[in-house]
Amino acid sequence: GKLADPALMAAASVLFSAAYAPAHRIGAVPALRRPLAARVPPALLDGSAEDGAAFSAAAQLGREPGTCDPYDPKSAEYCSPPEPAPSSLKRTVRLGVLFFLWYSLNTAYNIGNKLVLTAFPMPWTAATWELFFGFPYVFLLWSTGLRKTPKISLESIKLLAPSGILLAGTHVGGVISFGLGAISFTHVLKATEPVWSALISALFFRDFLPLPVYASLVPIIAGVSLASLKELTFSWMSFIAGTGSAVTSAAKAILSKKVLDGKSLGENLTPANMFAVLSILGFCAILPVSLALEGPAKASAAWSAALAAGYTTPYLLKLLACSGFLYYIYNEVAFLALAEVAPVTHAVTNTVKRVVIILASILVFKTTITPLGAAGSAITVAGALLYALAKNKYK
Repeated sequence: GKLADPALMAAASVLFSAAYAPAHRIGAVPALRRPLAARVPPALLDGSAEDGAAFSAAAQLGREPGTCDPYDPKSAEYCSPPEPAPSSLKRTVRLGVLFFLWYSLNTAYNIGNKLVLTAFPMPWTAATWELFFGFPYVFLLWSTGLRKTPKISLESIKLLAPSGILLAGTHVGGVISFGLGAISFTHVLKATEPVWSALISALFFRDFLPLPVYASLVPIIAGVSLASLKELTFSWMSFIAGTGSAVTSAAKAILSKKVLDGKSLGENLTPANMFAVLSILGFCAILPVSLALEGPAKASAAWSAALAAGYTTPYLLKLLACSGFLYYIYNEVAFLALAEVAPVTHAVTNTVKRVVIILASILVFKTTITPLGAAGSAITVAGALLYALAKNKYK
């Protein structure tokens, strides 16, 4: 054959790139120790230049085909050559705008959600509506081609269903806690997620963390205890719902890591599309529960009570629409922002976000907070940051 045959040249390029590219993934097997079939895909051996280019792009990054997409490790679609990186200034400005939008939208959602629950105290109905609101938004993106439609099988849906249920549990727990107590106290409870994550990992998966990481949990527990003792609007239902939100959030993260990580669940399952799919599954899961607990009769009575209290139907509908839109869109912006930062930056920005929401809610709703309650909240949030930093250091 010809020495310059494109397929042979592409194969040689792949082997050379794979041999010397750094292995970015933890536990990756050095390329030259894997069998030839694992290093060169059939498409490349058959002379497919398009598929070969995608594989070569992945190999040059030291990755398996498809690992550019965390939810679809076998798809080569996300391994096309990356776009040129923007200048440092442009990236800084872009990240600044994204984080500003994330904080603003998330804070606005929390305030809007509290206003909804004050006027219309039906937390299950409100949470169900907010999960539903993503339907028209993502269907518009999928139907117009602005975003690629995810392609998943029935088996993949069964695998994702538990994560969807846990996502719904996280959301409805937070909404119930918001409705029965102060937003600031709910976010203090949500900051206990690392405690539950460590406990679930140890009890159910025998996955133990280094001692310094466990030590970082002490401030979280102490801070929540102090904040709860001095919380003027404390109620056990708010405490249980807020804690339940933290538990289900931790369980969902562990489930995704232990059960779903590395599995090919379908095509086009980017993080944003994964959130859309899980939101749809979560909506389907809690709709029957919502109807059973807060059926049409109760919802109608609550609506009538709101009208009698001076609210108008257009105002209530506007509140519900804004709450649903803000819930979905702040998650979309969060994906864009967090996808571009390192784990430590992720931990710091997430902590700052929680502080911003707590302070904003105290100012907007004029929440009275005692000095010891403020100290407990600060200790809890600082402990959550300390845990994230310790876990990143000792991973």
